[in-house]
Amino acid sequence: MQVTVLGSSGSYPAPGRPSSGFLIAAGSTRVWCDAGSGTFSALGLHLSPDEVTAVVLSHRHVDHCVDVLAAFHAWAYRPEPRRGVPLVAPASVIDALVSFLGAGTDHPFFDVFTPRPVEGGDRETIGGLEVAFFETDHSVPTVASRWCDGARTLAYSADTGPAGDWMEVAADADLFLCEATYQTDAAADYPHHLRAAEAGRIAREVGARRLMLTHVPPHLDPARSVEEAEATFGREVALAVPRTTHKV
Repeated sequence: MQVTVLGSSGSYPAPGRPSSGFLIAAGSTRVWCDAGSGTFSALGLHLSPDEVTAVVLSHRHVDHCVDVLAAFHAWAYRPEPRRGVPLVAPASVIDALVSFLGAGTDHPFFDVFTPRPVEGGDRETIGGLEVAFFETDHSVPTVASRWCDGARTLAYSADTGPAGDWMEVAADADLFLCEATYQTDAAADYPHHLRAAEAGRIAREVGARRLMLTHVPPHLDPARSVEEAEATFGREVALAVPRTTHKV
């Protein structure tokens, strides 16, 4: 299994840094996980978007789901439209996308995508990947995910505060892809994101083998976020840099 970073910018995109999105691959399975601004275009740097097996979305905030609308237009309005792409997401995400499009039951959205609503506790088989979902500590229904190909395990925090059953999500993960929206001295009144040091602590406590930070906003120095996470993780920490691919 490998993960390619399509985008990792927290809250909003920046030049060269799309919002959250990853391409998770195992064998012939290719899953677009989160679809923040700019990630559909980024997909084309690594494969034809038509090779995407399924789309998985963690929650309905635009920096994680809005480019599904770009994919819909690309796949629907062409001579040979795509059909039946699994769209795995909390029901509130699907509802938000459908509402934006004003889509009735006969809308082309439901030809291009086959919605598969999930919530914490659910599991999905997507090609050669087994994916388990867990509720996170966020302001809207959000699912973290644990991906297994039979040999390796990837955990993805999605957006979350420090509460949550991290042992279930990321215990002994080969790679823990974890959000790090804040730094230590940030005036973080919003409780539903993590500080980089919290990401490091959680990764250490659950026994994750490697930690990679994502969702660092453009106004922060990512090198400092990595430094703060390394101090609590106790080992080297990676940064999710767009256009990089990492073996899990």
